[in-house]
Amino acid sequence: MNYKESRVYLDNVAKYGSVLGLDNMRELLGRLGNPQDDLKFIHIGGTNGKGSVLAYLSTILKESGYRVGRYISPTLFSYRERIQINEAYIEKDSLARLTTQIRSCIDEMVKEGLPHPTAFEIETALCFLYFKEEKCDLVTLEVGLGGSTDATNVIQTPVMEVLAAISMDHMGFLGNTLTGIARCKAGIVKPGTTVVSMRQKPEAMEVVEQTCREQGCTLRIADAAAASDVVYGCDSQSFSYGGYDHLEISLAGSYQIANAVLAVEAVRGLTDLGYDIPEDALRRGLKKTVWRGRFTVLQKEPYVIIDGAHNRDGAEVLADSIRRYFPDKKLHYIMGVFRDKEYESIVEITAPYAEDVIAVETPGNPRALPAEQLAEVWKRHIQEVSCEKNIEDAVKISLQKAGKDDVILAFGSLSFLGEIVKALDAAGNEV
Repeated sequence: MNYKESRVYLDNVAKYGSVLGLDNMRELLGRLGNPQDDLKFIHIGGTNGKGSVLAYLSTILKESGYRVGRYISPTLFSYRERIQINEAYIEKDSLARLTTQIRSCIDEMVKEGLPHPTAFEIETALCFLYFKEEKCDLVTLEVGLGGSTDATNVIQTPVMEVLAAISMDHMGFLGNTLTGIARCKAGIVKPGTTVVSMRQKPEAMEVVEQTCREQGCTLRIADAAAASDVVYGCDSQSFSYGGYDHLEISLAGSYQIANAVLAVEAVRGLTDLGYDIPEDALRRGLKKTVWRGRFTVLQKEPYVIIDGAHNRDGAEVLADSIRRYFPDKKLHYIMGVFRDKEYESIVEITAPYAEDVIAVETPGNPRALPAEQLAEVWKRHIQEVSCEKNIEDAVKISLQKAGKDDVILAFGSLSFLGEIVKALDAAGNEV
């Protein structure tokens, strides 16, 4: 298959949905020669902050001279964005060639009566093949959903597991208690490894500590409360932690301090494991890290910001950022979200800061909550609420309403934020 044909194939495979469990993944990888066994991983789980922490660590390791694979989901701007080496997307030819190889194995599996692998399983196998072929020193691997039964958990060669903030999310898949969800998230921990965890809520922290004891792991806890000299800002933020003074980050969002603290603690753990990460590389990596879609400022006058706040905890930290950065500004919201998210809680938490809201439907996804249904929830909290079927129209209307000192905030499911960026670019080209 060429690139276009491979993309059509992968898009069609999406009909198999999301299936948790490792049996089919192991079968597929076994037929591909188990490429994952020749790689070393930093496996990153949790609920909120996984992608940001992965971005920090990948950039720091790249600045230290390592060849680093990144596997992330979902993506905002390009399908190939999910598989990167030192921030360069997988080449189209490589994606097509490796997808063809994987498809031949899948055809054999189906002929033998085995289940067809899901799109995420295929993409995960693809990343393993590519990173092995490209001789990556380390792979930063983001869990897709949950942990213990996620396709990425087939790996057996992690050097470290990193647990970002654990909170209530995907309850239909993972359970209805924080303890149960934490148990699933901590299921990525392998015996005898180093585990670096953000300081969790008590129920989740107890599960992480117990898991590490059972697996004979070294546990390092990154406590954001131990950070000092914290300076918040939309353009630059800084903090001191772990013996490092005045570490600067370029990512906005008050929660990025905690994510960066977790990354620094992971770096300290990697250094103890023998990895060479000089202080100047740590500083450069933190400063250079880019992670679009997490309180990302797209323009000023008016501010246009996108943020992937798609659950209760995400909404709480978004509200905190609003209070810190824009206490006296008028905020115009654009929101789209999946129907299986805690959208009523997200609305309740963020409503006190909104001047008006445009509800949109996340395009091209069967999980999307209809804009009209989302608008009805918003009407319980504020008066000026409308719906737009077209995201480009929502952006145009917001730009027309906003004064130069106002803020347009688009948030909710990550999958529609790329469309906001495209719409803003198109609006700018019309001026």
